[in-house]
Amino acid sequence: MPMISWSGRTGFRLLAYTSIALAAIGVVLPLVPTTPFVLLAAWSASKGSPVFAAWLENHQFFGPAIENWRDRRAIPVKAKWLACGMLCVSWAALFMGGAATVVLVATGLMFLGLACYLLTRASC
Repeated sequence: MPMISWSGRTGFRLLAYTSIALAAIGVVLPLVPTTPFVLLAAWSASKGSPVFAAWLENHQFFGPAIENWRDRRAIPVKAKWLACGMLCVSWAALFMGGAATVVLVATGLMFLGLACYLLTRASC
């Protein structure tokens, strides 16, 4: 692992802690996705805090999602469909809010690409 400066490690730690907080919120609020935030937390913790990374990997709730992604690049089916649903809701909110055509086209293409990526990953 390349040397990361103290400030870089601090940034990765902050990202890891923020991501796991958002993931925890997603556990209790059905519209907030959990899996992407857990994966982001695991990645950033591995860069900034090996102790926190180990805790995440051994956690009874978050650990399996990290293991599925690392071993098989697999995402739970429920997480895939929830993410795609939220992409649709987000685009619809932009549409209903009167966003400019260029914004609708750009976000629509980005969301479509993201949905295709999610749906073509292995499921667990």
